[in-house]
Amino acid sequence: MTPMTEASSTDSFAEAHPPHWASRSAFQIIVFALAFTQAALAFAVYRGWFWLAVPLVLVASHFMHGLLVGFHEASHGLLRRNRTFNEVDGVLIGMLSLTSFSLYRAAHQTHHMHLAGERDEELWPFVVPGTPRWARVLAAFFELNFGLVATPLLFARTFFRRGSPIRSRKVRRRIWAEFALMIMVWTSILTTVAWLGAWEYFLWLYLIPACVAANLQSWRKYIEHVGLAGNTPISATRSIVPQSWTGRVLAFTLLHEPYHGVHHLRMSLPHPELPRRAPELVPTAPGELNPYPSYRHALLDLLRNLADPRVGGQWHAGTPRNTSPAEA
Repeated sequence: MTPMTEASSTDSFAEAHPPHWASRSAFQIIVFALAFTQAALAFAVYRGWFWLAVPLVLVASHFMHGLLVGFHEASHGLLRRNRTFNEVDGVLIGMLSLTSFSLYRAAHQTHHMHLAGERDEELWPFVVPGTPRWARVLAAFFELNFGLVATPLLFARTFFRRGSPIRSRKVRRRIWAEFALMIMVWTSILTTVAWLGAWEYFLWLYLIPACVAANLQSWRKYIEHVGLAGNTPISATRSIVPQSWTGRVLAFTLLHEPYHGVHHLRMSLPHPELPRRAPELVPTAPGELNPYPSYRHALLDLLRNLADPRVGGQWHAGTPRNTSPAEA
């Protein structure tokens, strides 16, 4: 399946009117939806209705994935208008996802400053030419199947490795403080669970959905970038401009993250505004990609590249940096 053609312009799918209040409240709606789902899941586990618990776990996983997108929004200072609330939400979501908020924010800055380049810490090792294929395939397998562990380790590498781009002593002190807070919080959580003998509830309400949500996060990240051979927001990003109401609902629950190219073009733009900028995703240079009409179409393109996962024009010596793999 291929991206949308120029004939099926994104103009017809852009939101011309100002964002609806519900769109602006998407994060709060996701939080309440997750809380309701978790309450229903706890009741199902209590009654032993595992036929109901399984689908509820999948629903909870999706909403947890939405919170992880909120974590990303918070790193840009866009989740809440109040800066303090933005920081608190970011630190809290980070603790529950085993990732320091300040560390993620610092590493994510390299993703925007050096998109798909060798200094893009978020897409390591796929942006480093010469990395053996077996190592890249192994890294992809680990991240796509064990994201709850792989993602924190990816960012920890950025912090601990020699030559870390995180040089500010103030930032590094805050990251250490968040590591310490995370250890204290999780020690308290696990101690309480053990004392109450609530391991079954911990498994169903947190561990299983968190693992699935982390994997969904990894798959979405790979769909957005892996296998592309450009270094610009449009040539290094697969964007989704949904054409169906189900696609638009999905985009809403993911804080409009599917319009990912717009985010890279205008990273200071709040998520409710992204759909209105969809026309900016129309290619204007060789190698740039038309947006895809659904995640299914973009996923099929990703799958063709997973056997040799790499990102960026630096892999294609002698070809234009904005040339896609299909054109190289």
